[in-house]
Amino acid sequence: MPSPTRRTVLALGALTGALLVSGCTEDHRDPDRGRPDPDLPLRRRAVAATDALLASYDAVLAGPGTDRADTLHDLRADVEEHRAALAAGLPSAVPSGSAPASGSATPSGPAAVPAAASVAASVAELAAAERRTAAARLADLEAASPDLARLLAAVAASGALHARALGDSGPVTAPAPAPSTGTTASGSASASATASGPVTAQASPQTSASGAASSRPAPLPSGATGALQAALAAEHAAVYGYGVVGARTATGPQRDSARAGYTAHQARRDALQRLLEDAGSTPTAAAAGYRLPFAVTDADGGGRLAAHIEIQLTAVWVDAVAATTGALRQTAATALRETALRAAQWGADLSALPGLPGTGASDGASTTAGASASPST
Repeated sequence: MPSPTRRTVLALGALTGALLVSGCTEDHRDPDRGRPDPDLPLRRRAVAATDALLASYDAVLAGPGTDRADTLHDLRADVEEHRAALAAGLPSAVPSGSAPASGSATPSGPAAVPAAASVAASVAELAAAERRTAAARLADLEAASPDLARLLAAVAASGALHARALGDSGPVTAPAPAPSTGTTASGSASASATASGPVTAQASPQTSASGAASSRPAPLPSGATGALQAALAAEHAAVYGYGVVGARTATGPQRDSARAGYTAHQARRDALQRLLEDAGSTPTAAAAGYRLPFAVTDADGGGRLAAHIEIQLTAVWVDAVAATTGALRQTAATALRETALRAAQWGADLSALPGLPGTGASDGASTTAGASASPST
């Protein structure tokens, strides 16, 4: 890992975005289009799944001899926040904190809370339920509006954090994208990607008068391009920041974690550069220098910087979820989840909705909220 060779600094500020607090008209129709809100069934399904988790938390907490009651109560409080955010705008939603009894259906959707036999009876079962539910959130990303997709991705990232905190380190597997070419209904270009691997733009074949397919790349919509360029700029800064972390850390587990973070952000940076180039855009270049949010003189400061970097990146990637669709949206959700997990590994106290504005997290750094990434001059 290269050490910094000059005084350069990093300040990854959380990008602002509007937290979804949407409502519905009295007849639950979109006033602009005069038809039912397509997010309603997705919200109902998400609320039902959240009620099932709440029932599982209650069952485990009521069980004999649990020695993790404080942790379980804290995680359950996060799930309550998830439910409140997901139920916003639902007609006749069950009030937060009133999860139906086992086996009863929630009034806000067709899905039912699991029968008693399906409710988690142990911490290990609860951890697995958190991981499965997080994966299920991702299945609805493509059909969701940008704001709901942002929320679902944040809730899925939180679920992955819960599963890890409870001892389940299995992968949260996103559904494989359906093969397609061209643009989706909302105008975003399709892409081929794995849950954790590189992303590449998939050009839409264009047939010329002679019948030959053009090799010209399909451009990304402007919203997606802007969000991905912002993510690339943040990943450039993260690569530099992890160079600082590694330079201040002695050989051992913390340095190994720093090297792993450095490598992961290099891979994300390189994948974004290829994606933008393949789509015909000029990737954002790294700045000559970056402003650190605080002085880093030892391993403790390096750990705080790593946590700070990851927390700020959650805001970048949650916005990328909203700006993209299809495989690109899944890739952005994966990046959000991975950066949240790394933030927790570095000791950050993440909010119930990682990356969303108005939901703070503590990384031990004294920084100004909302500051933008600023190259040094």
